[in-house]
Amino acid sequence: MTAHAGRLVDVSSEVADALARGRPVVVLESGVFSHGLPRDAAAATARRLEAVIREGGAIPALVTVKDGRILVGTDPRAIDFLFDPKTAKVAERDLGVVTAQKRSGGTTVSATTAVAVAVGIRVMATGGIGGVHLGAEESADVSSDLDALARHPVVVVCAGAKAICDQAKTAEMLETLGVAVVGYRTDTMPAFYATSSGHPVPHRVESAEEIAAIADAKRDLGDRAALLVVRPVPDEAALDGRVVDDALRVALEKARHAGVRGGAVTPFLLKAIDVATKGRALAANLALLEANARLGAAVALAIHTAGEARR
Repeated sequence: MTAHAGRLVDVSSEVADALARGRPVVVLESGVFSHGLPRDAAAATARRLEAVIREGGAIPALVTVKDGRILVGTDPRAIDFLFDPKTAKVAERDLGVVTAQKRSGGTTVSATTAVAVAVGIRVMATGGIGGVHLGAEESADVSSDLDALARHPVVVVCAGAKAICDQAKTAEMLETLGVAVVGYRTDTMPAFYATSSGHPVPHRVESAEEIAAIADAKRDLGDRAALLVVRPVPDEAALDGRVVDDALRVALEKARHAGVRGGAVTPFLLKAIDVATKGRALAANLALLEANARLGAAVALAIHTAGEARR
């Protein structure tokens, strides 16, 4: 995004004041609400994540696109427009199109990290990143989130790649793209609903302060890639990875037969997994979103505290 992007971006007064004062801010994507969660859970979850971030001492900044304006700091009580069937799923590549056409949409990880860098926010919390999708050897379906992570120096707290991704191939792609990955109190890459994919994580960290120190070191070294922090879903909400894999295989076959493609694949598969797990997948999703928001707030606060100490 260029210096002229400010003409298309509206930053809420609260977020603008926090950035001006150097206070900790955590950015949130809105694609999880518009295209990832059932409507009845989405609005309540947006409000809950905002509350968790505030409890952690940071300011929440939900990013949306409404009528062609990119909003940073959208009020989570006013996101009904995200549930309109015409609402777009907005990746970074789509920002120029939806703003010019004055459309509305929920932002993905790629779009949200781009906006975060443009306005000066250093930390993002989300559920899972997009990655190399299962069956990508045939479909060539690789999320633009990965390329965005290679270009935008934001600390992104997540539960690994989404369940619909090939965890091993995604980990390899992150390495190829030069994205540093650290496991928060884990030695293996989480698998979204499951605590572990079985694949080793390159580095382990134990605290928000350690994450903040790494983020600052990367910044001092001129590293322009994101720092990806992977945190496993809380144990009490975690699913058996084998159950998820079985549900995915069945759902993928159904999606192929139904001709489901592109952005419609994710919600189709997530719904199928939730049905197969009798609602436990949704509960796990909500639990990991909240845990990631809490850690994101702690990291933003640690970065702020470290900066204050250096002054």
